[in-house]
Amino acid sequence: MADILGYARVSTQEQDLEGQRLRLQKAGAIKIFEDVISGKNFQRSGLELMINYARKGDIICVVRLDRLGRSLKELLETVECFKKQGIDLMSLEEKIDTSSAAGELVFHVFGAIAHFERRLIAERTKDGIAAARSRGKHPGRPKLNANTLNAAFLLIDGGMSPTNAAKQLGIGRSNLYREIRRRQ
Repeated sequence: MADILGYARVSTQEQDLEGQRLRLQKAGAIKIFEDVISGKNFQRSGLELMINYARKGDIICVVRLDRLGRSLKELLETVECFKKQGIDLMSLEEKIDTSSAAGELVFHVFGAIAHFERRLIAERTKDGIAAARSRGKHPGRPKLNANTLNAAFLLIDGGMSPTNAAKQLGIGRSNLYREIRRRQ
């Protein structure tokens, strides 16, 4: 008999896996594998463990297709890997089940739409940044000015940690560390 295995992924520690866990359990998942990592990083230990654990005839269940990969290529490669092992995919949000020909077709259509949507978002973001720059705006954190940097180095020379100096002055810790490396 086929087992349903769940896979849940969030991109940051601040996000919660509990909602995905509950939906996967409700769908009948007997075991849930998890990753807390960006979708851009395709090396995911939870996903790899699940693929190694799964047997022919099992169904891998996800809440949404984007939990498996960020690009259509990644999704297709992952599902192809499943198919080679005789494993099917079920996505709850998109109501996809690749155990049927129709379900597999729907998977490919939804995957293409998701890829298209991400490309549109990226293009809009790029256009928005370009428009802001043309109006004289500079997205991102402001550059550190010399007075703030000098104050930070005085605090550090006085025994304060760079992290605490950055907090006290309201500047980014990574920016301060970059300046420290630059001056060494």
